[in-house]
Amino acid sequence: MAIARWLNRTVGFFVFFFLDIFDFLLCYTYKTLDYFYESEWKPCYCSSPPKAQAKTEKIIVSERGEYSKVVSMTRTKIHFDEISDTLYSRGPSLLTRLSKLVKSVKCFGLIMRRNVVESCDHHDHESKKKICNGNKKRLVTLNSTVVEKSPTTPRWSDCHCSFCSSWLSSSKKDSLFVKVQQPKDNKKARDNVVFIHGFLSSSAFWTESLFPNFSDSAKSNYRLIAVDLLGYGKSPKPNDSLYTLREHLEMIEKSVISRFKLKTFHIVAHSLGCVLALALAVKHPGAIKSLTLLAPPYYKVPKGVQAAQYVMRKVAPKNVWPPMQFGASLISWYEHLGRTVCLVLCKNHHLVESFTRLLTLNRMRTYLIEGFLCHTHNGSWHTLHNIIFGSGAKLESYLDHVRDHAHCDVTIFHGGKDEVIPVECSYSVQTKVPRATVHVIPDKDHITIVVGRQKEFARELELIWQRSSKTNYIIK
Repeated sequence: MAIARWLNRTVGFFVFFFLDIFDFLLCYTYKTLDYFYESEWKPCYCSSPPKAQAKTEKIIVSERGEYSKVVSMTRTKIHFDEISDTLYSRGPSLLTRLSKLVKSVKCFGLIMRRNVVESCDHHDHESKKKICNGNKKRLVTLNSTVVEKSPTTPRWSDCHCSFCSSWLSSSKKDSLFVKVQQPKDNKKARDNVVFIHGFLSSSAFWTESLFPNFSDSAKSNYRLIAVDLLGYGKSPKPNDSLYTLREHLEMIEKSVISRFKLKTFHIVAHSLGCVLALALAVKHPGAIKSLTLLAPPYYKVPKGVQAAQYVMRKVAPKNVWPPMQFGASLISWYEHLGRTVCLVLCKNHHLVESFTRLLTLNRMRTYLIEGFLCHTHNGSWHTLHNIIFGSGAKLESYLDHVRDHAHCDVTIFHGGKDEVIPVECSYSVQTKVPRATVHVIPDKDHITIVVGRQKEFARELELIWQRSSKTNYIIK
């Protein structure tokens, strides 16, 4: 084991060093291509916040020197949302250290020429541009108070097919795509069940696997609601969104809870969806009848450690083995490599699906591929950092709130061979919410915990709903 671990780290050092270089080169490649196709230099997170944001509609506001908030100002409204610091700071790579050294030299040269507004070692609080050394964050004050909102049309590197761009019709821009299975024979539903999918997925994860396998009794008594999250499937994919927790919650509340006038409901959530499910339980503690979490990404953050950075290193530890960790590291640490993956696979997802059918002689259903590839890089990148990583400091308080205020059953399922989210995460949830029940399914991973055992899992869900339904609530 020690030799294998040493080999993994050694090989990983060289692999990720070359990936650092490749991503650095891709940064300028995409800037050139963006200008060619869209006549505009598009900012990225390789730049410091002021340089990147001064050219767009988003303005960074600093609180005590920490970039934790974003103000997005338009002619109609102001958005004030939290963002993850992992977007701009993702660890001390060799290229990062080199970049900081170059910036320090440039800063020293500016000081010698007396062309800087402030020195690199001192900050004042006037409305001037502030330039700092490579180890400190920089601030800029913009004179403009109204900034035009960028268009919502797909970017050149995104897929423009009818499926991915169906949300652009005027009637679908402001709400998520929701798949609803009503009770048979126009019968009134006794209860509602909301299904929230995970990262790089869609509502098809539930509708194609679970919905057909529920018993006739369940189909007659429950209204089953599966939603495509913001940025996924047939839901809106705005390229000016930061895909923050608040944006995701507001869209779910508007598209599901308000639209269907839900007073009480059960929640079934997978992976990323568990974060949103817990946030909903905090906002609507009296409405949740049961909470079923599959592979919740809860990492207990040690005191004094930056939560988002800690979670990112747990989810994406920069290992070349196992392959799932390498893939997670690739899309978490490298913005432009991730965009390249989306350009090659997501933009051509119809070809990938056709090729898969050809290889499997049409014996394999491709709904998982559809969910995995039907998204934009902007949506997946921001959701990964702002929800999965950025929620690292919030989940503990969410679980405390669920324990003390949400009087609902909490059931957790986890695959024994899950290489994406370790089983320890589920046990950590149980330590925070002692009434939670943990079921570890042997020989199942992050996906096969549902796919491949959908009939069994459907029966398990029905039992959970029956136990938690203390009253026969009828929807009016």
